[in-house]
Amino acid sequence: MDLRIQGKLALVTGSTQGIGKAIAVQLLQEGAQVIVNGRSQARVNEVTQELQSIGTVYGVAADISTAAGSKQLIEAIRAIGAVEILINNVGFFEFKPFFKVTDAEWHQLFDLNVMSGVWLTRLLMPDMLKRNWGRIVFIASEAGVKPNPDMIHYSVTKTTQIALARGLAEMTKGTGVTVNSALVAPTWTEGVEVFLDKIAQASGTTVEAMKTDYFKADGVTSLLQRFATVDEISDLVVFLCSENASAINGSAQRVDGGIVRSIL
Repeated sequence: MDLRIQGKLALVTGSTQGIGKAIAVQLLQEGAQVIVNGRSQARVNEVTQELQSIGTVYGVAADISTAAGSKQLIEAIRAIGAVEILINNVGFFEFKPFFKVTDAEWHQLFDLNVMSGVWLTRLLMPDMLKRNWGRIVFIASEAGVKPNPDMIHYSVTKTTQIALARGLAEMTKGTGVTVNSALVAPTWTEGVEVFLDKIAQASGTTVEAMKTDYFKADGVTSLLQRFATVDEISDLVVFLCSENASAINGSAQRVDGGIVRSIL
């Protein structure tokens, strides 16, 4: 299927690994130009060099957990071109009891997971509206509609992303700009593997055992019964970026593996 995004310039935040990198790869395969972003200049350079064989890729290092860092990213990007596709992917997760999460940790998580998308969208969306074409996708989570009691602070940020995307979509009436969110399933990434490895070592078990045991826990209603792959997630996200998805706007699209036990 031709997604008709050849030559479009896309910014994918947090794209040096995991879901973000998979999205960047697939966008390149579809002929889009991609700006890879991460905090580490060395890592951004490494991934940019790795992906050059696929298509036109740029690398911009910036810490977008602050307004200043987001502005720095946009200033660097403007020397490259006009961003037509924005994937607000950067984020952090952790399992931590509600009563042990400090105010500072709440603010840090909210700034990275939510405010980074606010800052970048505020800077990039007006030009999309003027050009009458653009795609914005927030990488949310099934936890945004089925909050995990072991990571309430994370779940709140994902619920906020879903509401933010829907509210922004209301501003696109009658234009060629769309704003959507993706309700992503638990996905096997480098970060998840490192996270589970620490728990496995402390618990005297293995990562492989934990990969299976996670879906046997109370309250986990996954129909997939396994972690999704990054490619399974990027398939949906890149489609939402396409010309073919022009009628999908203001939607919270599920790629949750059937965890959300609801028809709406």
